[in-house]
Amino acid sequence: MSAASQRVIRRETHSPRTVAMTIAVILAIVALAYLGTEIVLSLLAQPGLLVSPMAAGNWLTGLPDQQPVWAILTAAVLLAIVGVVFILLALTPGRLPKHQIVRTGRVVLVDNAVIAAALAQHLSDHTGIARDRVTIGVSRRVVDVTVAPDAGLPVPDARIRDLVAAELDTYQLVRPISTRVRPTKQREGAPS
Repeated sequence: MSAASQRVIRRETHSPRTVAMTIAVILAIVALAYLGTEIVLSLLAQPGLLVSPMAAGNWLTGLPDQQPVWAILTAAVLLAIVGVVFILLALTPGRLPKHQIVRTGRVVLVDNAVIAAALAQHLSDHTGIARDRVTIGVSRRVVDVTVAPDAGLPVPDARIRDLVAAELDTYQLVRPISTRVRPTKQREGAPS
């Protein structure tokens, strides 16, 4: 596969961090604009908008003596969590809900919702269970299957797992997906 194809696949399967970056930049701009305004007002001997830089500095230096230790530690932990979240957003790639299918000479990307709908229809067709009684969720690594058959129409979980695995094999996904079948419950009050 060419380098251009690899770039296209990566771009279409990974989400950009534009929203997180935009929020971080806006917060930084607002904080710096406020700080700059306070400094300019202080230099002009005007009262501060919220607090003058000198009063803020005095408050920070006196903080350990004026506030309880638990409040300082709580604020520090919250700031650390926010920092870790921003670092993780910056370093980890976002994933879009898509899978790549192996096709010779072509790059085919399929949305997870399409895979889920196809698998649900396949299970409905092969088990005789109504389509609305089959719920499937597809994530990056797992297909989560929930089937609620009518009373008198039990379908073993192993058979459901085999049907889903066989259908997934026909899709020829580049990254294999495991199948998880949730315990099935029979519909109450249905005729036997």
